[in-house]
Amino acid sequence: MLKKCLFPVAGYGTRFLPATKAMPKEMLPILDKPLIQYGVEEAADAGLKNICFVTGRGKRAIEDHFDVNVELESSIAGSGKEAALEGIRELIEQCSFSYTRQRQMLGLGHAILTGRRIIGDEPFGVILADDLCLTPATEPGVMAQMSALYEQHRCSIIAIEEVPVDQVDRYGVIAGDAVDKDLLKVKDMVEKPARDQAPSNLAIIGRYVLTPDIFDILENIPAGRNGEIQITDALLQQAQQGEVIAYKFRGRRIDCGTVDGFVEATNYCFEQLGR
Repeated sequence: MLKKCLFPVAGYGTRFLPATKAMPKEMLPILDKPLIQYGVEEAADAGLKNICFVTGRGKRAIEDHFDVNVELESSIAGSGKEAALEGIRELIEQCSFSYTRQRQMLGLGHAILTGRRIIGDEPFGVILADDLCLTPATEPGVMAQMSALYEQHRCSIIAIEEVPVDQVDRYGVIAGDAVDKDLLKVKDMVEKPARDQAPSNLAIIGRYVLTPDIFDILENIPAGRNGEIQITDALLQQAQQGEVIAYKFRGRRIDCGTVDGFVEATNYCFEQLGR
C-alpha cells in the first residue's frame, strides 16, 4: 500500500501577483478551503497519510495551516464557528506532516528529487495542488484510483487527459499503446511540445504514482528545457528501461494555476455545493 504523498509547493505563484506576494498560491481559497487542503484530503482519502511538502521561502502559512491554532480555537470554542474547523482538525489528527526546502527552483523533477530525504526508498504519490481534481462523493478520488492501479501494476503511473490540440504546448504530452480500458503503456513523452511536434493530445496532469528508482534517474539526468530537471525526461527513461502506465482518470480536473481556471473552480464548487 502507498503511504506517502509528496506535494511540491515551492513555486512563486507569479500569475496571481500581487495576491501571492506574501501568501503561498496553494493557500488561495476555493470558496472557504485552500487549494492545498483539497489535495491533502485527496491523498488522505487514498490512504496516503504521510504528507510530505517540498517547500520554499514564504511558505510558512502552509505549515501553520496543518497545525493547531490554540488561540483561534479557544476564541471560537462553543460557538457555531467551531464546526468550520472540523475538516482540518480531522486531517491534522489522521496525517503526519514533513517538510523539506527546495533551495533553487530548477523544475518539477528537481522538486521531486529534493523530496527524496523524506520519502525514502518506497513508492509514493505526487499531487500538484494547482490541479484541482474533483469526483462525486460516492466515487474514489483520482489518487485513490491510481493507488488501486499501482497495486495491480507495480510501476510508475501518470494521470492524463485529452486536451485541445492548441493547448498541448502547455503540458507534458505522451504517446502509448493501449493495455486496458483507460490505460496506456507509455512509449513516448515530450515536455511542452510545439503543436506540430506533439505525439498526441494526451496531456499529463498533476497526479503521479512514482517508484523510488525515479530518484536515481533524476539525480543523473541532464537538465532539459529551460535548464530545468524535467520529470517527463525521467519518466521517459523509466519507461524505456521498464514500464510506465498512463491513466485516463475518472473525474473533473480544473487548472487553478491560472486566473481563468481559478474562477472556473470557484464557480463550479459554488454551484455543486448549492451556496
